[in-house]
Amino acid sequence: MKAVRLLTAAVVATGFMATLPASAADLTGTLAKINESGEIVIGHRESSVPFAYLDENQKPVGYSMDLCHKIVDAVSEELGKKLTIKYVAVNPKTRIALMANGTIDLECGSTTNTLTRQQQVEYLPVTFVTGTKIMVRKGSGISSVKDLNGKAVALAQGTTNERAVKAAGEKLGIEFKVLPVRDHAEGMLSLETDRVDAYATDHILLFGLIAKSKTPEKFEVVGDFLSFDPYALMVRRDDSAFELIGKKTLAGLFRSGEIDAIYDKWFSPLGVGQTDLLKAAFTLGALPE
Repeated sequence: MKAVRLLTAAVVATGFMATLPASAADLTGTLAKINESGEIVIGHRESSVPFAYLDENQKPVGYSMDLCHKIVDAVSEELGKKLTIKYVAVNPKTRIALMANGTIDLECGSTTNTLTRQQQVEYLPVTFVTGTKIMVRKGSGISSVKDLNGKAVALAQGTTNERAVKAAGEKLGIEFKVLPVRDHAEGMLSLETDRVDAYATDHILLFGLIAKSKTPEKFEVVGDFLSFDPYALMVRRDDSAFELIGKKTLAGLFRSGEIDAIYDKWFSPLGVGQTDLLKAAFTLGALPE
């Protein structure tokens, strides 16, 4: 009888321990860093509408930001403590370096998951699917990339869009002047001020830029897709414990359908519904526990 009581106590104790926050001694990598500082650092974009951008109060908001905040809640629960969030602005040229060197813990923007980038960083499941298109002024006479011959186009440095447009130009045997820009806001400004004839980036971002423009009626998105760009939140490589929390969090959102409400919040105002490809990505990411 005494042995039974001892076994029961051990089982209860084991179950109780399983519900406790992770022990600091068992933590490694990003989780250890966050636990020690009580702070999680989010890298965000400043003008990637509607994924991550600054609102009228200069606060980073958007679809990707909402997903990242869900992950922050899960990390907080895992560590058993309330965390402070530090926001660090990133752009296409800095985001991967700042993740790789440990400056940011989670990148929440509009970053394409590519095999080349996976040599330096890791990605969570796909949260959006888009592709490169070009934005021009209405009446410009530009309807596709072949019409850029002899024109000027703004391209954000270090992006898949930059590579896609240049590759399309080479394939068609056309030449155009490239104006390198830091981010989407600068690309839009270069088009608004007639410094270039077109700005090329992911099509959903172009629609977001037009929607926020003071003169949206003056711009349009044209041409075929020049690339396939699956977006995903970015984390550090070789950090399985932190990565797993992110995957579990997103899988839960995909399984429960909560992802649909988050998506509609940010994309319905733009008139952009979920594509069959994105729905398939959500289904594939809805892994069982």
